[in-house]
Amino acid sequence: MNLSVGAIGVCSVMTIGYLLQVLGLPIPLAIGGGLALGALLGSINGFAVTRSGVHSFVVTLATASLFNGGMLILSKAQLFTALPLAIGAFGHTHVGGLPTIFVVAMGIGVLLVVLFGLTVTGRQLLATGASPRAAAMSGVPVDRMIVLAHTLSGLLAAAAGALLITKIGGALPSAAGDEWLLPSFLGPVLGGTLLGGGTVSVVGSMIGAGLVSTIRSGLLVLQVGNFWLQLFLGATLLAAVIIERYRIVKAERREAARQ
Repeated sequence: MNLSVGAIGVCSVMTIGYLLQVLGLPIPLAIGGGLALGALLGSINGFAVTRSGVHSFVVTLATASLFNGGMLILSKAQLFTALPLAIGAFGHTHVGGLPTIFVVAMGIGVLLVVLFGLTVTGRQLLATGASPRAAAMSGVPVDRMIVLAHTLSGLLAAAAGALLITKIGGALPSAAGDEWLLPSFLGPVLGGTLLGGGTVSVVGSMIGAGLVSTIRSGLLVLQVGNFWLQLFLGATLLAAVIIERYRIVKAERREAARQ
């Protein structure tokens, strides 16, 4: 579990904005720097979890405040709105009738499907999530997989931040943050990914994320207050977790009955 996805995302957003507006770096280098920072912050989470032995829930809760506070101190909450026009243009172009941002997201999804479905590393990641002790007894480098999982999480959060910059055409310290946390859990859970680990559905997670986005947009169109929106999303996540737990218990009882 990574509770710092929003903090990592906004750190990457501000880094990309700084590299583009202040240092004047080319767009590919600036985006590469933002992605590298996201991966680095994610790896810090992973190392902290493996070295301390503390649950990632607690570690990432702490680092979320650390990353957010550090970003605000270093950037002084400065807005980076004088970015190259190509940034905003990219976010509003289409490829084959589809938004470019959507195409990039689908490409990332394909890479994740390949990782978890066709590679040894992906299977080791899932085995570590299902049961770290059993995975270790099977020869899986558990600590390395935990660090890799958090690094990948940070990289994906940074990629989301980079896509957000192309959508709004600027780098704002309030562009990401706490609003990312609930959807980042709700989308995968609705898509069939187990919070307990061991099972992941990339396609289902992307469909779940699309459903969450549709719900949010619909409620905003109906002029429902943001606090009602958070209440609805929280209730949906709670219901999904309860249903998931019920399915697991039912499957365990069925398996026990067969034995």
